[in-house]
Amino acid sequence: MLLRRSFFGVGGVILLTLLVYQIPWVRIRVDWRLQVAHTYVTSRLYPAGVLPPPQVLSSETVVIVASQTPPMPTATPQATSTPLPGSIQLTPAEHEVQGPNNCGPATLTMYLRYYGWGGNQDDIAEEVKPVTKDRNVNVDELMYYSQTWVGWLNSMFRVGGNLDLLRRFIAAGIPVMVEKGHMIEIDYFYQDDYWNGHYALVTGYDDASQEFTFQDSYVGPDQKMSYPEFDAFWQQFNRVYILVYQPDQVETVKAILGADWDEEANRQNALAIAQAETQSDPENAFTWFNLGMNQVFFEQYGPAAVSFDRAREIGLPMRMLRYQFGPFFAYYNIGRMDDLMQLVDYALQITPESEEVLIWKGWAFYRMGDTNNAIEQFRLAYDANPQSVYVHQALDFMGATP
Repeated sequence: MLLRRSFFGVGGVILLTLLVYQIPWVRIRVDWRLQVAHTYVTSRLYPAGVLPPPQVLSSETVVIVASQTPPMPTATPQATSTPLPGSIQLTPAEHEVQGPNNCGPATLTMYLRYYGWGGNQDDIAEEVKPVTKDRNVNVDELMYYSQTWVGWLNSMFRVGGNLDLLRRFIAAGIPVMVEKGHMIEIDYFYQDDYWNGHYALVTGYDDASQEFTFQDSYVGPDQKMSYPEFDAFWQQFNRVYILVYQPDQVETVKAILGADWDEEANRQNALAIAQAETQSDPENAFTWFNLGMNQVFFEQYGPAAVSFDRAREIGLPMRMLRYQFGPFFAYYNIGRMDDLMQLVDYALQITPESEEVLIWKGWAFYRMGDTNNAIEQFRLAYDANPQSVYVHQALDFMGATP
């Protein structure tokens, strides 16, 4: 009798556990903990190490810089206006605490709520990252959501921003969403460097204390950071920024952006900024990486490869290729398939469910004539993010189904 009671008692606990696990928020958090544990163990059994240096020495490609890089444009200064107030603190909307891997949707939620939108991060995630394990949401994916589902607001993104630009938008009543570097406190990987990418919504500034105020979906509301520290982290993502604003604010946005209102002019300016920073701070890997990203925009793949080579020689964070994929474009287009394969394999060791990297591994196989493996990678990318337009384009190109 006692054995039977014990059996049914254990069975009841198991059944209750399974029932509780079916609750969505419980399942998401349990799955997240299991992912963290799995990453912790596997990274110690199979350490990824640092992001690998280039297989082709940069000294062999210096000639490319001299022969292929066009003259750099001169950055256009922002439009001048009346002096700004010394301090502005906008009233943020209700704070949104991010779910696992959800800083992009959570931060955009806070931004859209500022204008009266009534949704939450799950609404956004369902459209741009329905799989919880997807650890990255690109700026263009967030733009897709805002422009498609909240079309009564205007939205855009630009790169190569600066601190004065942030202050001017805040003074005009327009918060600014940025992607920047962020230091975590959890030891995920063996010999972790603790760097990752993160979104934040800037809602205030104070010139007296030299600090920005921003809403952070992970750390909490009303975070403070000094101007120099903020700029250093922001530089790590080419100083990209997202603007969401009301239709009657178009002229205000145009006046603040000046020449950067035009996307191509903005990239030319960002290219000039990155070039100047490689000269003033040549041992900063992020300046070279930014230069490469802007060169990729203009399809200057040879010079971009040189810039990425230099960034890799100096040293980049372990998770860099979770968020930014310019090196894949450059190496693919100049035929450096060994470097491309080396980087995608490393990136997938860090982030196995990255649909962006899986797509690039598929294109690498395709370039090498291995159609079957290319389709397999594209299907894995589909499993990682079935909403990705780039996955569907790849499968359609191959005439394949998910």
